[in-house]
Amino acid sequence: MRSSDVLGNSSILITGGTGSFGSVFVPQTLARFNPRRLVIYSRDEMKQWEMAKQFADDPRVRFFIGDVRDKDRLSRALDGIEYVVHAAATKIVPTAEYNPFECVKTNVLGAMNLIDACIDRGVRKVVALSTDKASSPANLYGATKLTSDKLFVAGNSYSGSHGTRFGVVRYGNVMGSRGSVIPFFMSIREQGVLPITDPRMTRFMITLEQAVETVWHAMDDMIGGEIYVKKIPSMKVTDIALACAPEARHEIVGIRPGEKLHEQMIGMEDSFHTYEYVDYFKILPAIHNWSADPARINHGTKVAEGFNYSSDNNAHWMSRDALQHWIKENQQKIGKY
Repeated sequence: MRSSDVLGNSSILITGGTGSFGSVFVPQTLARFNPRRLVIYSRDEMKQWEMAKQFADDPRVRFFIGDVRDKDRLSRALDGIEYVVHAAATKIVPTAEYNPFECVKTNVLGAMNLIDACIDRGVRKVVALSTDKASSPANLYGATKLTSDKLFVAGNSYSGSHGTRFGVVRYGNVMGSRGSVIPFFMSIREQGVLPITDPRMTRFMITLEQAVETVWHAMDDMIGGEIYVKKIPSMKVTDIALACAPEARHEIVGIRPGEKLHEQMIGMEDSFHTYEYVDYFKILPAIHNWSADPARINHGTKVAEGFNYSSDNNAHWMSRDALQHWIKENQQKIGKY
């Protein structure tokens, strides 16, 4: 998967830019593309304060306090912006279940605000981050992200003559990110017991660096309305536990409300509009017959009818040794982003 210099010497804004994704996207994009301006838009002033210390001497980096729920503030922040990455979201599954109104306000109404503001401000391209939970959703978080995905896809027809183009990047479990299973297991391994929800459970494994590269590729490749899904390996949760704490005993505690046994990124319903490439899949928009557009297909191979891409039927699996090597190489970053 390659990316051109579409972001070179440009003006970029990232919503939720002080989060896990932004902590990797910002320095790597600065180094790779040398944009004129990179704006971090988020509502957490303390995270902005901490992040600003890292870029205190870089005039390209700007910080803008704001919430995606506030359309006027978004419009102000988007002045002169050419490209947007939308990473802001309410993401924790139990938090969304117990605070559904707040989740909808951020993930759905926030998406609508951003789409409108980007069109009004003449932004060229927008890539929104999605999640495996948006495919056949089993919880509110997934349902709001599916809605968000649909909004960004439809935004391409909504923009009309303004020309703003919207695409989506969907990925699953980020290895080592704050609150995820690897740092959790490592934080309690000294107790000698690790809680396992279900021994059959599987998860996709992706690094934030891979997620960033997929966003770069989507920004370069998209015509409008595509959902990009990078091919990544799977692991059984029991193997993740063994890689993190080989000597620990496993205690089966059961699946939590809204949790899936296996992650899914492409459902059977999407197979009619999905194309395969060397490093990724692309779900094309069903509306306006865009899924038959040669420019969007771009030499892809159509998947078989009924195809689904989930962590249990994956052709690519990560070994315990490979994960242990990754943990050793990334020890200082685990749980920090």
